[in-house]
Amino acid sequence: MAIIIKNPQQIDKMRRASRLVKSAHELLDNMITEGISTRELDETIVKFLKRNGATPSFKNYKGFPKSVCISINDEVVHGIPGARKLADGDIVSIDIGAYIGGFHGDAARTYAVGSISEENARLLDVTKQSFFEGMRYARKGCFLYQISAAIQDYVEVNGFSVVRELIGHGVGAALHEDPEIPNFRQKNKGPRLRPGMTLAIEPMVNAGTHEVVFLDDDWTVVTADGKPSAHYENTVLITDGDPEILTI
Repeated sequence: MAIIIKNPQQIDKMRRASRLVKSAHELLDNMITEGISTRELDETIVKFLKRNGATPSFKNYKGFPKSVCISINDEVVHGIPGARKLADGDIVSIDIGAYIGGFHGDAARTYAVGSISEENARLLDVTKQSFFEGMRYARKGCFLYQISAAIQDYVEVNGFSVVRELIGHGVGAALHEDPEIPNFRQKNKGPRLRPGMTLAIEPMVNAGTHEVVFLDDDWTVVTADGKPSAHYENTVLITDGDPEILTI
């Protein structure tokens, strides 16, 4: 495992990319309404990033055909934007990456469309909070898989499940770097965290079973039981003190 420690100049470039991702999500927050198509959301983010001198990290990444991953209800991740329109009561997960100055920022949010069910609202809250439970261990001297265990423990005590087939990752000059970051407990401690590590930590939480199915489009991942899923991700910098969440 070759984990790349970023120097101060590289970290500044990652802050720049991550700020654009943060702003892109803020832009979408005002657009998530019944009747808007996922294609419109994708096109809006592409224009926003290009206007700010960045390119979408996901466009053509391993063949992904669009620029933003948009996943609705039982779609866990990697949904391909198109003609589908959001409906009242949907939950929609949107994953955005921005590349500028040689570095990536990466973050995902799950949004409520109109009035959602109480159970779906709780799913969104638990998914987001599970990330922050993991942040308690995103500190110099802790071990990576303490983050993983904290995420799983919080999710499961609240009656949900964490996806096993998809995990978080290091991020920097490459969109996906070492280390891999599971959202579930491992048999060993994993690497010790050091200042300068930059991590994309991203709980993916299902209302039912943790099992998923990969659709024939080779990208979209859905829950095996058809129940909803939520996703919450940020790019995180390990420091000498509290972690710096670059995309908040």
